[in-house]
Amino acid sequence: MRDTRESRLLLVLLIAIAFALITVDIRGGEDSPVDGARQGAATVFGPIESGVSAAVDPVGNAVSAIRDSGERHDRLAALEEENAALKARLGSDDRSRSRLEQLDKMLKISGRGQYGIKGAQVIAIGAAQGFSWTITIDVGARDGIKRDMTVLNGDGLVGRVTTVGPNTATVLLASDPDFTVGTRMESGDELGFASGQGDRPLRVELLNGKAEVKKGDRLVTFGSQADRPFVPGVPVGVVSRVDPSGGGLTRTLFVTPYTAFTKLDIVGVVVEAPKKDPRDTVLPPKPKPTPRPTVTVTVTPSAEAPVDGQNQQEQ
Repeated sequence: MRDTRESRLLLVLLIAIAFALITVDIRGGEDSPVDGARQGAATVFGPIESGVSAAVDPVGNAVSAIRDSGERHDRLAALEEENAALKARLGSDDRSRSRLEQLDKMLKISGRGQYGIKGAQVIAIGAAQGFSWTITIDVGARDGIKRDMTVLNGDGLVGRVTTVGPNTATVLLASDPDFTVGTRMESGDELGFASGQGDRPLRVELLNGKAEVKKGDRLVTFGSQADRPFVPGVPVGVVSRVDPSGGGLTRTLFVTPYTAFTKLDIVGVVVEAPKKDPRDTVLPPKPKPTPRPTVTVTVTPSAEAPVDGQNQQEQ
């Protein structure tokens, strides 16, 4: 149809008639005069709509799937965040539990040795390039910490305080090559001096070159004058190797320390020394030896075995 004045008038007339029919249909409700025509149109165009719907549904389903996928992605992301938060809480709980265990062990040591301690947390370690084995703890002069105080943890000797600030302090670890502490053998009076060797066992020079020492023997701190820098009775370590005496004036031992210097977290500074030497009471219980099963083999002679002398008589 060409765009003429008559075609435009016809288009306007058709639109007016359509609006009039819509108005009559709405006002008539179920008794609408065009209800029959609508049903007839539905009968004619219904199959066509179904076919078009069948053709369009995959597209709609795809859009719905994309929308649902987005919702599932959001839910998955939310679950991942919840899991991460839960793992963080569990990790925090594990760390808290570990610290409580360390604190409990340290309090037991201080109780057995009658040490007055100030608990602290390791907040920094010394620079590796400085060849110095040190840690920094979160207590200082304001907490009553002074230079040359003994530092221990739930396993044994950690080191001594070397530098004190208002709120922090530096501790020289027993593993440092510049560290030296007087030691005493368990259940005896054999004295010596232990020195750090970095990540290797402590080196102990016993004053008695003929001292009877064996692997597995244990050492504690001997103590210093006025209990500084070392209080007595703190566990040092276990003898792992004994060098032959060779007739020298001293005897060299190598001692595995009780304290793992690479895993320090909770430590205690001894701010009050015991009234008397605890001797060996602070040492952990000795491990019980594992019994070795004894196997007894009994030989039972068989019925076919010859009796003594039988072979000789038959020959």
